[in-house]
Amino acid sequence: MAPVTALVARLDNREAEFRVQPHNIEAEQALLGAILVNNDAFYRVSDFLLPEHFFEPVHQRVYELVASMIRAGKIATPITLKTFVNDIDLGEITPSQYLARLAAEATTVINAADYGRTIYDLAVRRQLIGVGEDLVNVAYDAPVEMAPREQIEDAERRLYELAEKGRYEGGFQKFDGALRLAIDMAASAYQRAGGLSGISTGLRDVDQRMGGLQRSDLLVLAGRPAMGKTSLATNIAFNIAKAWRGERQEDGSIKTVDGGIVGFFSLEMSADQLATRIVAEQSSISSYKIRQGRITEGDFARLTDVAAQIEKLPLYIDQTGGISIAQLMARARRLKRQKGLDVLFIDYLQLLSGSSKNSQNRVQELTEITTSLKALAKELNVPIIALSQLSRQVENRDDKRPQLSDLRESGSIEQDADVVMFVYREEYYLKGKEPRPGTEEHNKWQIEMEAMHGVAELIIGKQRHGPTGAVALQFDADVTRFSDRADELRLPDRE
Repeated sequence: MAPVTALVARLDNREAEFRVQPHNIEAEQALLGAILVNNDAFYRVSDFLLPEHFFEPVHQRVYELVASMIRAGKIATPITLKTFVNDIDLGEITPSQYLARLAAEATTVINAADYGRTIYDLAVRRQLIGVGEDLVNVAYDAPVEMAPREQIEDAERRLYELAEKGRYEGGFQKFDGALRLAIDMAASAYQRAGGLSGISTGLRDVDQRMGGLQRSDLLVLAGRPAMGKTSLATNIAFNIAKAWRGERQEDGSIKTVDGGIVGFFSLEMSADQLATRIVAEQSSISSYKIRQGRITEGDFARLTDVAAQIEKLPLYIDQTGGISIAQLMARARRLKRQKGLDVLFIDYLQLLSGSSKNSQNRVQELTEITTSLKALAKELNVPIIALSQLSRQVENRDDKRPQLSDLRESGSIEQDADVVMFVYREEYYLKGKEPRPGTEEHNKWQIEMEAMHGVAELIIGKQRHGPTGAVALQFDADVTRFSDRADELRLPDRE
């Protein structure tokens, strides 16, 4: 479409004076012309294109008027718009003549969406320039009390908002597209080892109950202290990373075929403490023996072999304590972009802080955290397993099996989570109830202790995709390792 001479001349003069931000006047004119000829073209761009995305102020005004008229059920043409644009100064050409020229030189309504995307992409580039300029200016003139980390967080927040606002791939989609994704997921489950639709946890009975860890799900793993939440999380993280297998695609990227690339936010334990746990689990050598150096030459050889295997795994640990949810989201996105990411672990929820310093109370803060984590799981298309503490009210009941109402500080955990699981070990509570030795009660207690020794329960209290209930697991306290129970029903037939 030929540009209007007066308007282009004015822009040419502007470019001669200073460096003009990216724009495409011809695309703006083509889109407006297509809309004025056929108002249906507006609906091809209206869900993502806003007036401020146009570079030329005249076009911003025209698009805003067109949008208002069409949404009011009126027809937008050069004639119906005439009375609303008389105050626009275009120099030698009148506003009415300009609108008529736009309509007369319009190409086709079919290209409207392409023109809209071009305009939107250029607007995003201009906004990126704005973020960059502000970043530089603030860095030069930042007040003393403003830490560089705050500026980084602000820049990451603005970039994220920019990425989320007005994305043209959003909105309604035809159901057959969603149906194809569902069929593809079923096909992948059929082909994958174990027949799971999600990522295997490495624990047979847990996988059977849940179908693996489903992408875009927020899973909460809760329990009282000493129940083994972190141990179970590290067990599953190791199993997933160990099973990882990828295939190189035509574009050079690596697609995960089995297992997964794991990110682990350890907000409570240091990276070396977490590594010691994993090494102890996999080498079957007690972590306290490793820390105290009470190991034999054979143990040390086994440790080095296990460490050599583990260091090759796609398992990434962030040990920074006291981070905000905004920082966590930024780091997770960075890991996904740089290394890839299939599963994310967070140990644990209550150690995260909200992004706002002026949060009214902890309940509101935790609501923001869980809502943000669910949004992050959908954005990155990965399962997120967030560990959580339980309130003390569990200890006041005779039956100390946890319930959804025991989730600490906020009902938003239960509301936002797709799956809520509880770790429970009856053996832990029985130990504290030992009667006086030699009594009949002590004999009964010993029988109970033997029956409960090494037994753990993973109680699924909520699951959007399947049944709830308890799964029995084996727990080896010396090496803090969870595994499948080899009960009589699952042992092979004997001769």
